[in-house]
Amino acid sequence: MDDVKKTYREGEETAKENWRKSDGDESLADKVGNAGDDIRKELGNAGDDISETVNTGQTPYDRDQTPR
Repeated sequence: MDDVKKTYREGEETAKENWRKSDGDESLADKVGNAGDDIRKELGNAGDDISETVNTGQTPYDRDQTPR
């Protein structure tokens, strides 16, 4: 489920950035909006990772490792 949320956040952020670029003029407000979107996306992803770690006791790093 967390992967779905991450994919959604990425798509939403990309759509907003493209919408801001559509007028051809990148203003300071556009840059601030894009930075805010990046921060919200990363905080949401970090929150999901923390929640997953608390629930399973494994970090994302632990889950990505293959047994040797």
